[in-house]
Amino acid sequence: MPALPSRFVLAGALALVAGTHGPTVGASPQPAVTGSPIRVVPLPKMDGEHLTMRLVEVTYPPGASSQAHRHPCPVIGYMISGTMRMQVSDQAPAEYKPGDTFVEMPTDVHRVGTNPSPDTPAVFLATFVCDHDTPLSIPER
Repeated sequence: MPALPSRFVLAGALALVAGTHGPTVGASPQPAVTGSPIRVVPLPKMDGEHLTMRLVEVTYPPGASSQAHRHPCPVIGYMISGTMRMQVSDQAPAEYKPGDTFVEMPTDVHRVGTNPSPDTPAVFLATFVCDHDTPLSIPER
């Protein structure tokens, strides 16, 4: 089956969400579904003809850390569980907990990525928006 352009996948997902939250015949009216922007970040200029979106669930076991690296595409992260301590480029180190978001641009270097917990995994969703086929993470030299 051929891959669908990401705009069709997004439109289908939105239609599914809207369709599953609508009123049912004979049921009492349901509260309206609402949405609130959490973060708005301008993206770098990209080739709109070749855009893909990859959603990756990342798990850092207790005490795990990653080497310095960068991502060749913009990345939007959303913490699901646990805690991550991260430092990106020259920003101050920060801790992210469930519900927190983070953004990394292709010019950023992810210097620190560690799960400080001795017993709880850290899990987050990383959404990559790419305009070319590339590895999602590249070690920093």
